[in-house]
Amino acid sequence: MKLLRVGTAGSERPALLDRNGTLRDLSGLVTDIDGELLADASALARLREAAQTPDVLPPLDADGLRVGPPLGRIGKIVCIGLNYHDHAAETGAAIPDEPILFFKAPDTVVGPEDTVLVPRGSRKTDWEVELAVVIGRTARYLDSAEEALGHVAGYATSHDVSEREFQIERGGTWDKGKNCETFNPLGPWLVTADEVPDPQALPLRLWVNGELKQDGTTAEQIFPVGEVVRYLSHFMTLYPGDVINTGTPAGVAMGRPEPKPYLRAGDVVELEIEGLGRQRQELKDA
Repeated sequence: MKLLRVGTAGSERPALLDRNGTLRDLSGLVTDIDGELLADASALARLREAAQTPDVLPPLDADGLRVGPPLGRIGKIVCIGLNYHDHAAETGAAIPDEPILFFKAPDTVVGPEDTVLVPRGSRKTDWEVELAVVIGRTARYLDSAEEALGHVAGYATSHDVSEREFQIERGGTWDKGKNCETFNPLGPWLVTADEVPDPQALPLRLWVNGELKQDGTTAEQIFPVGEVVRYLSHFMTLYPGDVINTGTPAGVAMGRPEPKPYLRAGDVVELEIEGLGRQRQELKDA
């Protein structure tokens, strides 16, 4: 299923994109697309049944309708740094022995076509297309990557916007360069795990002002999705509605020759993951 949330920010309603590309209203079946829903097997079964006969769901006029983040009431966003072989190589970093972790606050999440704000004082705002993993079952001390994949509800396209000076040159942790307002566009869809048979075979691409900057595949991940979920479950409990950003392939501004083409107000970023949908953001000054 392709689940999404549409409407004005803070007042989104749950929806489904059916197999014919028609947007369908789910508000008669569920109140929201969130962790509570993802953990409710009977509610998901009702949605799957409705998806098989979508004509029973009221259509929505998609023209001019804002698409919000596909997940409401996000618990936590755990991010994996330097998780692609080619990205580590372009930045001159050693391949990590264990996943590098940092967090983004849930309030960084915006819709896939919402404005991204360049922070005040920013000189190095950067782009990162990423595969987002959405947890559907509580995960604690999982034994294997295979078991871990059984705790994944679905996948989404994520834009892990970063301010590299804040992140790397200002001391402390990476979080300062990762948690600026609007720094995590998510969506357009939450695609359920049954429709993504191999999360390690997904092409990812990103363009800035129409120029292709990133063109990679999740096959380049150092730590695959199942291993990331298993590993995290030994350091924290993962709950339904938690999100994991799993890293970015080569092609970010930080990895380019000087002068590095960091983002500025007026730039337009577009990104996509095959089967998970496309985003478009215009940048403006905060």
